[in-house]
Amino acid sequence: MSRKKINVGILFGGKSAEHEVSLQSAKNVYDAIDREQYHPILIGIDKTGKWLLNEGSRFLLNDDDPGRIRLNQSGDPVTLIPESRGAISNLRDLKDSGTVDVVFPILHGPFGEDGTVQGLLRLADIPFVGSGVLGSAVGMDKDVMKRLLRDAGIPIGKFLVLRSHEAVLPFDEAAAALGVPLFVKPANMGSSVGVSKIHNEAEYRLGIREAFLYDSKIILEEYIRGRELECSVLGNEEAIASVPGEIISSHEFYSYDAKYLDEKGAVLKIPAEVPARIAEKIRELALKTFRALCCTGLSRVDFFLREAEETAEGGGVIVNEINTMPGFTRISMYPKLWEASGIGYTELISRLINLAIAGFEQEKGLRTSYSGEG
Repeated sequence: MSRKKINVGILFGGKSAEHEVSLQSAKNVYDAIDREQYHPILIGIDKTGKWLLNEGSRFLLNDDDPGRIRLNQSGDPVTLIPESRGAISNLRDLKDSGTVDVVFPILHGPFGEDGTVQGLLRLADIPFVGSGVLGSAVGMDKDVMKRLLRDAGIPIGKFLVLRSHEAVLPFDEAAAALGVPLFVKPANMGSSVGVSKIHNEAEYRLGIREAFLYDSKIILEEYIRGRELECSVLGNEEAIASVPGEIISSHEFYSYDAKYLDEKGAVLKIPAEVPARIAEKIRELALKTFRALCCTGLSRVDFFLREAEETAEGGGVIVNEINTMPGFTRISMYPKLWEASGIGYTELISRLINLAIAGFEQEKGLRTSYSGEG
């Protein structure tokens, strides 16, 4: 007797400037998922927030061109409702359009990676891949993330926070606090969207304006001269860390174009050529960061290694940020690091789905009412 396949809802797209990145990730996961164990169900979210149930043969347009890739709008409009336990409701006739047993929310940025979708999936009583509401929310907000990391004793760079309703900090004051160059970033965004490297006051004004297009809170960060390293984390309570990798960008910094549009935008060196003690320090800090921010399932932790301190005993390793739903294309750093650590792409997808189900079953064992008994 053949075992019943698990229905995996691949949720992708979203109301975010990282929408196109999510489309690429979804295509790769859909193509690679183990069809012997899982039946993938594609649910795309367009940029207005509409959920569309799509067929695998036609869910993307221009999927061979990262600059022109689009979600096919021809799918049926659907939704998930609280306590549905995975039932997909068709908004045209209000009938069920199938059921998902677990969801892989391959959503990057706001309205997907920030706890919003995670909250909906919890209300719908469906297991899902990745961090829960809290871990997703604090992992998305660079301000809150950095404050939690600082309080946990994890080394981070200097930063300042600006809000749209406040007077803009003068460039001279920002430069005095952080040095020049410095970076300006939206607090809640990824994939280097809205990020500017600032060398002077004119660039500062433009960078501030650009960042505020994407968020009402922005971050000013010191420029750390050194190497950019990344480490992948996998697991729930007993998480493990991959070998670290290095990004060598051919651009001014590792921008959106360098990551997704320019084939020669960056070189990924996996594993990174660093002393064993530095590699171990990076893995240790990746796990400590993962736990400090209440993450589960998966994350990618990004680091800087200060040039002048590379030879120090674990010194010079600075945590930049965490990404709780990193890019998941076959050439993305998260799966590439696991491939170099002995876990292939298809196996990685299966492990993440199993972690989601295990975490869900563990939570289901918790009481939801008080009986007064010990």
